Amino acid sequence: MIIAPSLLAADFGNFAKDTARASKSCAEWLHLDIMDGHFVPNISFGPQVVKALRPLTKLVFDVHLMCSKPKILLEPFAKAGADMITIHVELGDAVMPLIWEIKKLGKKVGLCVNPPTDISLVKPYLNRIDHLLVMTVNPGFGGQEFIYETLPKIQQVNAWRSERNLKYTIGVDGGVNFRTVSECARAGADVFVSGSALFAAHSLKQAVSKMRKIVLQNDPALADLKV
Repeated sequence: MIIAPSLLAADFGNFAKDTARASKSCAEWLHLDIMDGHFVPNISFGPQVVKALRPLTKLVFDVHLMCSKPKILLEPFAKAGADMITIHVELGDAVMPLIWEIKKLGKKVGLCVNPPTDISLVKPYLNRIDHLLVMTVNPGFGGQEFIYETLPKIQQVNAWRSERNLKYTIGVDGGVNFRTVSECARAGADVFVSGSALFAAHSLKQAVSKMRKIVLQNDPALADLKV
Protein backbone atom coordinates (compact mmCIF):
# COMPACT_ATOMS: atom_id res chain seq x y z
CA MET A 1 0.00 0.00 0.00
CA ILE A 2 1.02 3.58 -0.56
CA ILE A 3 0.01 6.59 1.50
CA ALA A 4 0.35 9.96 -0.17
CA PRO A 5 -0.15 13.09 1.93
CA SER A 6 -1.65 15.84 -0.24
CA LEU A 7 0.27 19.10 -0.12
CA LEU A 8 -2.91 21.03 -0.91
CA ALA A 9 -3.85 20.58 2.76
CA ALA A 10 -0.49 21.82 4.04
CA ASP A 11 0.33 25.30 5.31
CA PHE A 12 0.97 27.34 2.15
CA GLY A 13 3.30 29.58 4.14
CA ASN A 14 5.38 26.61 5.30
CA PHE A 15 5.61 24.21 2.37
CA ALA A 16 9.22 23.35 3.15
CA LYS A 17 8.41 22.53 6.77
CA ASP A 18 5.39 20.42 5.84
CA THR A 19 7.31 18.61 3.11
CA ALA A 20 9.90 17.72 5.74
CA ARG A 21 7.09 16.47 8.01
CA ALA A 22 5.79 14.27 5.20
CA SER A 23 9.29 12.99 4.48
CA LYS A 24 9.69 11.84 8.09
CA SER A 25 6.20 10.34 8.32
CA CYS A 26 6.94 7.00 6.59
CA ALA A 27 4.56 7.93 3.76
CA GLU A 28 5.66 6.79 0.30
CA TRP A 29 4.46 9.59 -1.99
CA LEU A 30 3.77 13.32 -1.79
CA HIS A 31 0.70 14.25 -3.82
CA LEU A 32 0.91 17.63 -5.55
CA ASP A 33 -2.33 19.06 -6.94
CA ILE A 34 -1.73 21.49 -9.80
CA MET A 35 -4.80 23.62 -10.53
CA ASP A 36 -5.14 26.16 -13.34
CA GLY A 37 -8.33 28.00 -12.35
CA HIS A 38 -9.99 26.74 -15.54
CA PHE A 39 -10.25 22.94 -15.47
CA VAL A 40 -11.09 23.39 -11.79
CA PRO A 41 -12.20 26.62 -10.07
CA ASN A 42 -9.04 27.13 -8.06
CA ILE A 43 -5.32 27.88 -8.52
CA SER A 44 -2.60 26.14 -6.54
CA PHE A 45 1.09 26.30 -7.46
CA GLY A 46 3.48 25.70 -10.33
CA PRO A 47 6.76 24.01 -11.30
CA GLN A 48 8.94 26.41 -9.32
CA VAL A 49 7.35 25.29 -6.06
CA VAL A 50 7.94 21.64 -6.98
CA LYS A 51 11.54 22.45 -7.94
CA ALA A 52 12.11 24.16 -4.57
CA LEU A 53 10.71 21.19 -2.64
CA ARG A 54 12.46 18.44 -4.61
CA PRO A 55 15.81 18.61 -2.74
CA LEU A 56 14.04 18.36 0.63
CA THR A 57 12.79 14.78 0.34
CA LYS A 58 13.18 11.45 -1.43
CA LEU A 59 9.41 10.88 -1.47
CA VAL A 60 7.88 10.05 -4.84
CA PHE A 61 6.43 13.26 -6.27
CA ASP A 62 2.97 12.44 -7.62
CA VAL A 63 2.03 15.48 -9.72
CA HIS A 64 -1.68 15.66 -10.51
CA LEU A 65 -2.45 18.09 -13.34
CA MET A 66 -5.99 19.39 -12.99
CA CYS A 67 -5.44 21.61 -16.00
CA SER A 68 -7.13 22.27 -19.33
CA LYS A 69 -3.85 22.45 -21.27
CA PRO A 70 -1.47 20.06 -19.53
CA LYS A 71 0.76 19.60 -22.59
CA ILE A 72 2.60 22.88 -21.94
CA LEU A 73 3.21 21.83 -18.32
CA LEU A 74 4.58 18.33 -18.80
CA GLU A 75 8.20 19.22 -19.45
CA PRO A 76 8.39 21.97 -16.79
CA PHE A 77 7.08 19.62 -14.10
CA ALA A 78 9.26 16.75 -15.31
CA LYS A 79 12.32 18.98 -15.04
CA ALA A 80 11.16 20.29 -11.65
CA GLY A 81 11.28 16.79 -10.17
CA ALA A 82 7.98 14.99 -10.80
CA ASP A 83 8.26 11.21 -10.65
CA MET A 84 4.75 10.60 -11.96
CA ILE A 85 2.43 12.91 -13.87
CA THR A 86 -1.31 12.32 -13.76
CA ILE A 87 -3.70 13.72 -16.37
CA HIS A 88 -7.50 13.54 -16.63
CA VAL A 89 -9.47 11.21 -18.87
CA GLU A 90 -11.94 14.09 -19.31
CA LEU A 91 -9.43 15.63 -21.77
CA GLY A 92 -10.78 13.24 -24.42
CA ASP A 93 -8.77 12.95 -27.63
CA ALA A 94 -5.77 14.61 -26.01
CA VAL A 95 -5.27 11.75 -23.54
CA MET A 96 -3.26 9.34 -25.71
CA PRO A 97 -0.80 11.96 -27.02
CA LEU A 98 -0.29 13.17 -23.45
CA ILE A 99 0.41 9.63 -22.25
CA TRP A 100 3.10 9.20 -24.91
CA GLU A 101 4.60 12.59 -24.08
CA ILE A 102 4.85 11.72 -20.38
CA LYS A 103 6.52 8.43 -21.28
CA LYS A 104 8.98 10.24 -23.56
CA LEU A 105 9.95 12.41 -20.60
CA GLY A 106 10.80 9.27 -18.66
CA LYS A 107 8.05 9.67 -16.08
CA LYS A 108 5.37 7.30 -14.84
CA VAL A 109 1.88 7.91 -16.18
CA GLY A 110 -1.23 8.45 -14.08
CA LEU A 111 -4.79 8.78 -15.36
CA CYS A 112 -7.53 10.36 -13.28
CA VAL A 113 -11.33 10.16 -13.49
CA ASN A 114 -13.79 12.59 -11.88
CA PRO A 115 -16.94 11.49 -10.00
CA PRO A 116 -19.47 12.35 -12.76
CA THR A 117 -17.43 10.69 -15.52
CA ASP A 118 -18.34 7.24 -16.87
CA ILE A 119 -15.62 4.87 -15.67
CA SER A 120 -15.64 3.06 -19.04
CA LEU A 121 -13.74 6.00 -20.54
CA VAL A 122 -10.53 4.88 -18.82
CA LYS A 123 -10.68 1.34 -20.22
CA PRO A 124 -8.79 1.97 -23.52
CA TYR A 125 -5.79 3.32 -21.61
CA LEU A 126 -5.40 0.79 -18.80
CA ASN A 127 -2.57 -1.13 -20.46
CA ARG A 128 -0.60 2.08 -20.99
CA ILE A 129 -0.65 3.63 -17.52
CA ASP A 130 1.08 3.07 -14.21
CA HIS A 131 -1.60 4.54 -11.96
CA LEU A 132 -5.37 5.04 -12.07
CA LEU A 133 -6.67 7.75 -9.74
CA VAL A 134 -10.36 7.77 -8.84
CA MET A 135 -11.49 11.16 -7.55
CA THR A 136 -13.78 10.60 -4.58
CA VAL A 137 -14.79 14.27 -4.44
CA ASN A 138 -15.32 16.80 -7.21
CA PRO A 139 -11.83 18.27 -7.74
CA GLY A 140 -10.82 21.83 -7.01
CA PHE A 141 -10.91 22.26 -3.25
CA GLY A 142 -9.67 20.36 -0.22
CA GLY A 143 -11.72 19.33 2.78
CA GLN A 144 -14.76 18.01 0.90
CA GLU A 145 -16.95 15.11 1.98
CA PHE A 146 -16.24 11.70 0.48
CA ILE A 147 -18.66 10.66 -2.30
CA TYR A 148 -19.62 7.07 -1.51
CA GLU A 149 -21.13 6.62 -4.98
CA THR A 150 -17.56 6.46 -6.34
CA LEU A 151 -16.85 3.14 -4.62
CA PRO A 152 -18.26 1.02 -7.50
CA LYS A 153 -15.75 2.74 -9.81
CA ILE A 154 -12.91 1.53 -7.61
CA GLN A 155 -14.37 -1.96 -7.64
CA GLN A 156 -14.68 -1.88 -11.43
CA VAL A 157 -11.12 -0.77 -12.18
CA ASN A 158 -9.88 -3.33 -9.67
CA ALA A 159 -11.84 -6.04 -11.50
CA TRP A 160 -10.42 -4.94 -14.87
CA ARG A 161 -6.92 -5.01 -13.41
CA SER A 162 -7.37 -8.61 -12.28
CA GLU A 163 -9.12 -9.76 -15.47
CA ARG A 164 -6.39 -8.34 -17.73
CA ASN A 165 -3.49 -9.08 -15.37
CA LEU A 166 -2.39 -5.44 -15.40
CA LYS A 167 -0.12 -3.79 -12.87
CA TYR A 168 -1.43 -0.24 -12.44
CA THR A 169 -1.99 0.99 -8.93
CA ILE A 170 -5.44 2.28 -7.95
CA GLY A 171 -5.56 5.52 -6.02
CA VAL A 172 -8.32 7.43 -4.27
CA ASP A 173 -8.28 11.17 -3.71
CA GLY A 174 -10.78 13.30 -1.84
CA GLY A 175 -12.35 12.99 1.58
CA VAL A 176 -10.01 10.11 2.47
CA ASN A 177 -9.79 9.94 6.25
CA PHE A 178 -9.61 7.33 9.02
CA ARG A 179 -13.25 6.39 8.41
CA THR A 180 -13.48 6.31 4.62
CA VAL A 181 -10.07 4.76 3.94
CA SER A 182 -11.33 1.33 5.03
CA GLU A 183 -14.16 1.48 2.45
CA CYS A 184 -11.62 2.35 -0.25
CA ALA A 185 -9.32 -0.51 0.73
CA ARG A 186 -12.17 -3.01 0.63
CA ALA A 187 -13.17 -1.74 -2.81
CA GLY A 188 -9.67 -2.41 -4.17
CA ALA A 189 -7.68 0.81 -3.78
CA ASP A 190 -4.03 0.56 -2.84
CA VAL A 191 -2.89 4.20 -2.99
CA PHE A 192 -4.51 6.59 -0.52
CA VAL A 193 -4.21 10.33 -1.08
CA SER A 194 -5.18 12.17 2.08
CA GLY A 195 -4.90 15.84 2.88
CA SER A 196 -6.69 17.27 5.88
CA ALA A 197 -6.77 14.02 7.88
CA LEU A 198 -2.97 13.83 7.77
CA PHE A 199 -1.64 17.38 7.70
CA ALA A 200 -4.06 18.56 10.39
CA ALA A 201 -2.73 15.93 12.79
CA HIS A 202 -0.34 17.01 15.53
CA SER A 203 1.94 14.13 14.49
CA LEU A 204 1.86 13.42 10.78
CA LYS A 205 3.93 10.29 11.34
CA GLN A 206 1.38 8.91 13.83
CA ALA A 207 -1.48 9.80 11.48
CA VAL A 208 0.18 7.95 8.59
CA SER A 209 0.79 4.95 10.84
CA LYS A 210 -2.84 4.94 11.99
CA MET A 211 -4.12 5.10 8.40
CA ARG A 212 -1.79 2.28 7.37
CA LYS A 213 -3.04 0.05 10.20
CA ILE A 214 -6.67 0.68 9.24
CA VAL A 215 -5.99 -0.20 5.61
CA LEU A 216 -4.12 -3.39 6.47
CA GLN A 217 -6.93 -4.52 8.75
CA ASN A 218 -9.21 -4.40 5.70
CA ASP A 219 -6.76 -5.89 3.20
CA PRO A 220 -3.60 -7.49 4.64
CA ALA A 221 -2.35 -8.28 1.12
CA LEU A 222 -1.58 -4.59 0.62
CA ALA A 223 1.41 -4.96 2.94
CA ASP A 224 3.24 -6.55 -0.01
CA LEU A 225 2.61 -3.71 -2.48
CA LYS A 226 5.88 -2.09 -3.51
CA VAL A 227 6.32 1.54 -4.54
